[in-house]
Amino acid sequence: MAAIRANKAGAAPAAAPAAAAPAAPKAAPTAAAKPVGLSPAEMIKAARSAETGTPAPKVVLPSKPLPGKTAPAAAATAKATAVERRSVLASIAATLLSPVVIAWTSFVATATASTLALARFMMPNVLVEPPTRFKIGPPSDYAPGTVSTKWQAQFNIWVVNNEVDGVRCIYALSTVCTHLGCTPNWLEGEQKFKCPCHGSGFYKTGINFEGPAPRPLERVGLRLAEDGMLEVDKSIKFQRELGQWTNASSFVGVG
Repeated sequence: MAAIRANKAGAAPAAAPAAAAPAAPKAAPTAAAKPVGLSPAEMIKAARSAETGTPAPKVVLPSKPLPGKTAPAAAATAKATAVERRSVLASIAATLLSPVVIAWTSFVATATASTLALARFMMPNVLVEPPTRFKIGPPSDYAPGTVSTKWQAQFNIWVVNNEVDGVRCIYALSTVCTHLGCTPNWLEGEQKFKCPCHGSGFYKTGINFEGPAPRPLERVGLRLAEDGMLEVDKSIKFQRELGQWTNASSFVGVG
């Protein structure tokens, strides 16, 4: 009995160390929390430890991204954006250059041009011509013995203040040559009308004297209006060879 009691008493102290043994692994987390920056392999190992249920060291991520990690990612993103942009442009170009789009575009353009041409054909051609009747000012604007070319460009007439058959009068001559319809020039130094086309010459009176012109220049209608202005009427023509220059409507007498 004493031996048994002694054995029990000796076994109790021996069991105490065995009971205290499980407390030793508690120091492992303290040792694992010390690393601040873990390598990728250590991070993977920690993740696997978490899956198996074993305690894993605390992972402390660095405050700044690791060098050399962001540049490849940014380059990859930019490359993907460029590829996407090129793909969109290529898709648009392929759509615009497709046979269907080209055919419809050609059809619409042809139809539009045909419609505009038809609309223009239906519209009448309107020629804007100067009036046949117009006023050229009072007789005092034309000095005796002068030829006025003021209205040549606008109305194709010359206004002449000259003495004809002993009578001082103002008359308007057409600027159309009686040969082939050219426009003669008034030569002040030579006091004559000279056609630059074939050399026909006309006196101040309008009578032809040289060149191929077969007859004198034509006069147009002229009268003194109620307001004292000279009024020209180009719808009326007077020819000397027909004796029409004596008509009162072909000149205005001045004292």
